[in-house]
Amino acid sequence: MKSLPRAHAAWSGRQHVPGQLSGLAVLCLVFLPYALGHYLSCLLRTVNAVLAPQLVSAAGLTPGDLGLLTSAYFFAFALAQLPVGIALDRYGPRLVQFLMLLLAALGTLAFAGSGDFVQMLCARTLMGLGLAGCFMAAVKAISTWISPARLPSVQGYLIAAGGLGAASSTLPVRLFLQHADWRWLFILLAAACVIVGFLILLLAPTPPATPRKPFNLGVLAEVYRHPAFRETAALVLVPHTVFFGIQGLWIGRWLTDVGRLPEHSVAWLLYLGMAAVIFGAIAVGMVTEWAAKRGADAITVAGVGVALFVVVQCGFVMSYRPSFALLAVLFTLVGTITGIEYTIVAQAMPPALTGRASTCLNLLIFTGAFIVQAGFGQIVGLWTPDAAQHYPAAAYQAAFLVLVLVQLPGIAWFVWRRRSPARKPVESLL
Repeated sequence: MKSLPRAHAAWSGRQHVPGQLSGLAVLCLVFLPYALGHYLSCLLRTVNAVLAPQLVSAAGLTPGDLGLLTSAYFFAFALAQLPVGIALDRYGPRLVQFLMLLLAALGTLAFAGSGDFVQMLCARTLMGLGLAGCFMAAVKAISTWISPARLPSVQGYLIAAGGLGAASSTLPVRLFLQHADWRWLFILLAAACVIVGFLILLLAPTPPATPRKPFNLGVLAEVYRHPAFRETAALVLVPHTVFFGIQGLWIGRWLTDVGRLPEHSVAWLLYLGMAAVIFGAIAVGMVTEWAAKRGADAITVAGVGVALFVVVQCGFVMSYRPSFALLAVLFTLVGTITGIEYTIVAQAMPPALTGRASTCLNLLIFTGAFIVQAGFGQIVGLWTPDAAQHYPAAAYQAAFLVLVLVQLPGIAWFVWRRRSPARKPVESLL
């Protein structure tokens, strides 16, 4: 019987009071372990952009199949968001993240052993389920141990860690494929999921227990009715789904089909683009804090950034030939502004609801990303490829035009709200 308290302590972790850990302790015990999980999540989310030729060859995939296969990750993310949010608020990010990373390892191993489209689709879905809590667990942990004033910059660093994972899925993966088969890559990534899971279990602290709100539809309605949540989602949600859905697959295919670039050049440009996410995410956090000191709220920063993001997409619609490479990098650099909505929501919600609030947002984001990524492939597939299986520029122009059109209402509504004298500033709603 004496072993039971020890076992409970091992699973519950060492308790600390928020605010009492040193900055170094927060870095080593909180930020780095959870950031590694987010790193792996982004790597596995975007790796198909480089592996597309190998996957198409291995299973004879059409553009629609490839879009559905890659977007299954987003679909699984969306399915898991509400259960993950409830679990994070009830059991804490430490235990939830550990168990889910083990599930992710199982899905990644299954993908390595897949031989046809259906097996790949099931394994990719399982992979997405296991990795669905990586970013939300990190947000929950950071929101617990970091002061609200520092959240924009620290969450910017977290998004930068994801950008590093996305960058690792490009040129480094291309170099790896020169020495080993793509299936070995997934075996190694499965092992990495297990290692990071145990790091979180062994290192991450837990705060003292606090009263929890029971789960009911009223709690979810409270999240969705919150003014800051609604205003943020109305402006940033659709651009965020476009950023996730296109960045992880179709930028690479666009460079191949429209730009006619060889695989090694595409991998290099994707690497530059994902590396730009790192700098963009850090810059967004710094600019948000700088703007706050001068009286501008985060939603204003988001509005300007989203408008610039749509302008970049207009370059794809017009097939801006002087620099396809520039457009590809700008898409990922400017698109990082969409990550600001996590900061706004985390700052706006009470601590007992941060897990559920972030995952409610994620539910919408990843459902939209699934639709964008799969739908983009369906639109491109309406055209007939040439003998080398390259789809024409008109196919991509039409698909990007649809994306631009669905983002314009959110920007128009935001501008109207800003110009309306009856509108209350967001900071008064937080």
